[in-house]
Amino acid sequence: MEIREVFARNLRAARLTKGLSQEELAHRAGIDRTYISSLERSVYNASIDVVDRLACALDLDAAALLKQPAADVPGEPENTFE
Repeated sequence: MEIREVFARNLRAARLTKGLSQEELAHRAGIDRTYISSLERSVYNASIDVVDRLACALDLDAAALLKQPAADVPGEPENTFE
């Protein structure tokens, strides 16, 4: 899986776990809602600054949004965003 797809999957999972809409996440991160949607669909690449802003808005480390899903890495625990 490409890193852009990993980020997209993790971003959406973290947003849903936190109970946020795309609009609310966008507001908290100072990013347009349509950009959040595009990131979650792997349409655009996010800059490292955007990854950091989204991670802060989700109260996560930026690395959590870039971590390979456990299903793709044998022996690794499942990604949790709580």
